[in-house]
Amino acid sequence: MTGAAAGPGEGTSRSGVHGDGPDARGGLPSSSLSALRGPAVRRLLALRQDQKLTTRHVRLMAESLEVTERTVWRWLAAAERDESAAAEPGARAQSKDRFSVTPEVRRLLALWKGNVAAVHRELIARAAKGEGEPPPSIPTLHRAIQRDLTPGERAGLAGGERAARKHDVFLARPRGWRNQVWETDHMQAPVLVDVDGMARRPWITWFTDCATNAITGVAVTPGDPSRESVLSALRSAVLREDPYGPFGGLPEKVRVDRGKDFLSRTVTAAFDLLDVTVEDLPAYTPHLKGTVEGLNRAVEGMFLAALPGYARQPRPGKRASRPKDEVLLGFEDFTARLLAWTSWWNTEHRPAPLRGRTPLEAWQDDPTPLRDVPAADLWTFTLEDAGTRTLTTRGIRFRKRDYVGPWMTGQAGIQVRIRFMPHHDHRIEVYHAATGRYLGPADLADQATDEQISAVRRARAARTRRLKKDLEASQRERYAAVNQPEAPQWLGALTTAQAEAELAQAADTDLAQLALPDLIPPAAPPADWRTPPSLATRTAPGRPASLPFEPAPGHPPGRAADPAEDGDAS
Repeated sequence: MTGAAAGPGEGTSRSGVHGDGPDARGGLPSSSLSALRGPAVRRLLALRQDQKLTTRHVRLMAESLEVTERTVWRWLAAAERDESAAAEPGARAQSKDRFSVTPEVRRLLALWKGNVAAVHRELIARAAKGEGEPPPSIPTLHRAIQRDLTPGERAGLAGGERAARKHDVFLARPRGWRNQVWETDHMQAPVLVDVDGMARRPWITWFTDCATNAITGVAVTPGDPSRESVLSALRSAVLREDPYGPFGGLPEKVRVDRGKDFLSRTVTAAFDLLDVTVEDLPAYTPHLKGTVEGLNRAVEGMFLAALPGYARQPRPGKRASRPKDEVLLGFEDFTARLLAWTSWWNTEHRPAPLRGRTPLEAWQDDPTPLRDVPAADLWTFTLEDAGTRTLTTRGIRFRKRDYVGPWMTGQAGIQVRIRFMPHHDHRIEVYHAATGRYLGPADLADQATDEQISAVRRARAARTRRLKKDLEASQRERYAAVNQPEAPQWLGALTTAQAEAELAQAADTDLAQLALPDLIPPAAPPADWRTPPSLATRTAPGRPASLPFEPAPGHPPGRAADPAEDGDAS
């Protein structure tokens, strides 16, 4: 009956090659064959219900799945008894006593950062105290964790949310067109740079075009970045004239990541005036601005890691080490090298998403029109408004300091509006309050000399070292962001009077510290004096005290005379 059911040539064309691998016969791999078992058994069950199932169907199915006919018949019998057996035919039945990962095991994995051995020891200790069932062996615990938890869950329990995101699947945005969307971010370079004799890690602020991967603008700050860094990078990104071109123009949208500098009132007002939409991304979603995040990773591996002073990532709890005789780059040299690398990225580097083209070629191949802004108007848009003031004979009073300009002659008494670049307090820009007409700049009156500013900075540094915890926030030094190689410019203008007052205060502080009032303890008082115990322990024993006054007649030797007791109430 079996031979009659088989067609001509069946059983010989397939049965003789069961032992051959998939490469020899061109068959499917074992994982695909296992996936086909469920649909095949369900098809055979449907044929049986329609009373059309024959031995030939079973034989063909067994040859296709590379199993015996008896195995297929056994799968059919199990599927008829239990419908769940048709989902995974041949799978080992799960034992009710098999260990599974419980919420307690998940919490312990998070506590011990994915250390299964530590989790096993904790479970044993709790079982010894009667707080739970005895745990399985370590291999069984390992198998349960591998079976019941996804790779993302295991990574998240061991390394947190950032590690879990590495196992997620993300959608790719369409490339779009140039200046459709920019992304911006701050990045602290892992490189120590010599800034006025101190080793600092500068900050990089840049804008990137998502369609062409071009770096449209960049600004470097020796110290902590601020809204001034964002505005400086924005000007270099929008302008297309030398030395910033040819990339630039106004974008349609800019993505930021909730940074307070990017969402400050001055920056958002500048974007509004330039008709640029700001997309504030949710927190902890770096994948939503993958272009600039990829640039942050690329610049470290492709450029910063080869520089002297590179602060290599240490192990947890260890400090980064570097050669003691290593000569650090100056801030100006570091900026020049970074801008040269930026030019190389835009003109020579060929990112994989651009399919063999450079960002410059992708930019030039895009026919999208560009929106330009004159440099003078762009400077005005990126200034911070400080309200109105009255121009007096002493100039303009702003932040308790006077600002003057040559154009102010004959203008005393008018109302003006002040705009200024954040942290550049040595100059302000003045506009007419009623008409908005630009009047001119005003510089700080009686500005301190470079020598006075240097002396004040040295005094501030000494005071900061003594009281670092208390004065860290108030004595933070700020530096201007730059777009071209130049020496670091310290922000914080001083008048001559302010410089002299601060130096005098520092000198008085030093003299007060040299006094050392507690170096020599006071002498012990006479024995018949009533001295509090707290004061008696702070005196030097063995040295009698000399009375600073003679006792009045009628009074004990150790007690001072009270004028009121002698009848002298005046």
